[in-house]
Amino acid sequence: MDNNESKEMYLETIYILEESHGHAHGADIADHLGVSKPSVTKAMERLKKEGLIHKESYGSITLTSKGKVLSKSIYEKHRVISKYIQHSLGLSSDEASANACKMEHVLTDEMISAIKCYLKEHDIEE
Repeated sequence: MDNNESKEMYLETIYILEESHGHAHGADIADHLGVSKPSVTKAMERLKKEGLIHKESYGSITLTSKGKVLSKSIYEKHRVISKYIQHSLGLSSDEASANACKMEHVLTDEMISAIKCYLKEHDIEE
C-alpha cells in the first residue's frame, strides 16, 4: 500500500464488507479489489499500525472508530459522485460507480459540496 488512494480503497472495501457481513476477511478484500492476498496482508499491517483497523488472530478484520469515520466519509463521497454522474450524464449505475471510484480520491471537499447541492436542487436522493 504505497499511497493514499490505495489506503482509501482498502478502507472503503472493509467498510462495505463490514456493513454487509459484520467484518471482513483478507480473502474477501483481495477478491473485491482484485489484488493478491499478500498485498492485503501487508496493507492490513499498515492500517493496524495507523489505528484504523482491528485484526483478530483468526483473520477477522473490523474498523476502529477512527477507521470507521474515515472509511464512511470515503464511501459517502463515492455514493455522491456516482449519483451525480448517473443522473447528470445519464450513465449506467455500473459505469457511474466505476468512474466515481477513480474520482473520489482526487475531488476537493468544495467539489463534493457542489455536487451535493446539485443533487438537492434536482431532488435526487443522495
